This record gives sequence, C-alpha cells and structure tokens, in this order.
Amino acid sequence: MKYVIIVLTFFVLSSNANAQTSASTSKMQQGKMSHSMKDCVMMKDGKMMMMKNGKMMKMDKDMTMSDGTVCMMDGTCKMKNGKTMMMKDGDKCDMNGKMKMHKTSKMKM
Repeated sequence: MKYVIIVLTFFVLSSNANAQTSASTSKMQQGKMSHSMKDCVMMKDGKMMMMKNGKMMKMDKDMTMSDGTVCMMDGTCKMKNGKTMMMKDGDKCDMNGKMKMHKTSKMKM
C-alpha cells in the first residue's frame, strides 16, 4: 500500500512540474512572437508590406510614422530630417520611424 501511495505521489508531482514547465515555455514563446511580430512596414520580395497585429498585408497607401517619416508604396522612405532612402528586401521601418536594415550575407571568394 505504501508503494502505491509513493508511486502516485511521484506521478502527481512529476506531472505538475511538467505542466509548469510547459506554461513557462509557452509564455516565453508568446513573448518572442509578439516581439518579432511588431507593427511595421517592410520590403519583402520587392513589394512593400505592412505588419499589423501579427498579420502581414500589402501596403495600399503611403504611410506616415509617428516621427514624421513617410514610407511610400514604392519602398522610398523620407526621414523627418529630409534624408531619402530606398528600402531593400528585408529592411523594416517601425511605426516610430526607426529603420532596421536587413543584414546581407557577404560571400567570400
């Protein structure tokens, strides 16, 4: 009888520990996902796309970011300081106007 109680206690404790680990892992993955799915505009496959609430859609009009940066449908971004740049595949601009340039891999010869 003691053996059955010990085995059951071990089973209950181990399943509880696994549930806590799964919940922690799930929250951590959710945090990573929400961070990587931040609202922004980006150049993808030669087209300007908009990420909003984790959903990606094609940009249908020019957008003005909160700092005054304007991103146009052709990939041209005019910064608040007047500087203009053309976005390349993988480049992103968040809704605050902060640009993140895609790191391109350089081939060694």
